[in-house]
Amino acid sequence: MSASSGHKSNGLKIRKAILPDATTIHELIEVYAQDNILLPRPITELFENVRDFTVVEDESGHIIGCGALHVYGPHLTEVRSIAVHPSSKGLGAGRMVVEALLEEAKRNQITCVCLFTRTPGFFKHLGFQVAQREQLPDKIYKDCVACPFLNNCDEVAMYIGEIPKTSVYTDPGIRIPLVQIVKSA
Repeated sequence: MSASSGHKSNGLKIRKAILPDATTIHELIEVYAQDNILLPRPITELFENVRDFTVVEDESGHIIGCGALHVYGPHLTEVRSIAVHPSSKGLGAGRMVVEALLEEAKRNQITCVCLFTRTPGFFKHLGFQVAQREQLPDKIYKDCVACPFLNNCDEVAMYIGEIPKTSVYTDPGIRIPLVQIVKSA
């Protein structure tokens, strides 16, 4: 049974999120957003994008971890909002979520999975490599332009797969140092 369809490990169960999970996902993310480890996500955004999320439940059915797969196109997707309740750290919930999201990206034939993180060590153990931000213009122009930390970002860009050679976005005319969009042929 695949990790994304109810797989159990160490008493934990992983599944795709449903709309009623959005509030708990928001609470999990907020724990880390308060410490600037994760970017905050408004509850309205979580309602709109709850189908991107995968959650981990403990033996009692309580959600203890979450993460999302945000698709930019067949060339790139992003793992984002990975959070595990502090009392549940070390149980493997974070690894379960990331592995399920990587499996989902593979199933969708996406050639590169990226993420931006303040905890690169965790993701390095899962096979991610460090990238330069300018190698991921779709992420920059879709999401980072609206981020308050755009010009002072301390997150590490990482990826698994093949770094995209082109972008599906057209140049929005926003100048960000070192980032250029190469148009698809």
